[in-house]
This record gives sequence, C-alpha cells and structure tokens, in this order.
Amino acid sequence: MSIYRKLFGAGITAAAAGVIAVGLTAGVAHGQTMKPCCDDTSVNYSKDLWSALAKAGLAGSAARADTPYKGQAPHGAILETLQSEVAVGDHKGKVIVKRNYGGKGVSVDAVKGDRTKFIKAVTVMYKREAGYDKDNNNWFWAKYKPDGSLFTNPKGMMLAGRVMKGADKGCIACHAAVKDKDYIYGKQN
Repeated sequence: MSIYRKLFGAGITAAAAGVIAVGLTAGVAHGQTMKPCCDDTSVNYSKDLWSALAKAGLAGSAARADTPYKGQAPHGAILETLQSEVAVGDHKGKVIVKRNYGGKGVSVDAVKGDRTKFIKAVTVMYKREAGYDKDNNNWFWAKYKPDGSLFTNPKGMMLAGRVMKGADKGCIACHAAVKDKDYIYGKQN
C-alpha cells in the first residue's frame, strides 16, 4: 500500500480500500462467499472431476463413444452428449458431458471415423452438493481441452466453477434460458 500512497496520496488509498470492502461485503450479503469462477478451488475441483469422468469412461483417451450429431455454436459443428452420475470426493452428482468437434472436413461420419482428429473441447455440467450455487441449481461448469487441461478466457482465467456467473454471455447466461428444465438443453435422462 505504501507505493500507492506515494503515487496517489493517502486519500485515494483509503477510497480504494473502501471500494474493496464494499465489494467484499456485497458478495457476502448476496450469499457468495466464494469467487464466481476460476479460482484455485474451482480449478482443483475440475481436476478431480476430470479424473472421475475418465474413470467412468466419459472423458479422456478411453472415453466411450456415443452417437455424434450436428451441433451449433458455441459448442461445435458436431457434438456427442453423455449423461450419467459420477462421484467427486464424497458427493455423487448428475453429469452432462458434451464433446465438441470441429475443424476442416468435420462431419458426423468423419467424427465416427476418427474422434481424436476432430475433438476440440469437452464441456461439462456437474451437479454439485446443495448450497454450492443455489442461484443456478448448484451446477459446476468446466470447459476442458481434450487432454483434460482447462481452457482459459481472454483474461487468462481458467474456465471452471461458476463460469461467467452474473454475465450477459457465457455458460450460465445461455443455459438460464432453460432454467425451468434444470439448465439442460435437449433430452433429459
């Protein structure tokens, strides 16, 4: 803080501290004691989730195949969607895994012939324990690369947790259009 006092004076430093305090208080007042997304806790949880998905054959190099179908933005030209339940730690929850395919020459038949050539991302919704994010039905969101590492947004934040919560665009904003269907597009098992 001393460098800020030298550069801006004590008054601005106090004002900045006040803004930070108000922001933190507002977050707690709205029931958000954790960051909306992309913090270390969410990133670490996403690693455990990926391990559970791989163990269940839903992601990774040994993932089971499903029927690919034509998709659309933001996910991919061709998609595969799997629904199941997996355990992360002591919690077992519903999971929706969407494999996103694209690239030159992508088609349903091309994906059936060589999934590894065309896979671009694995997007996941995982139903966490009650109280995780009651505003959005306790869904944990993640966008993985095919190797299980996370994608980042343009600001370098890893896409895991309450991705883009409160924003006009992104996972939660898009899926909020089907909030009455538990944020799930398409068929439900």
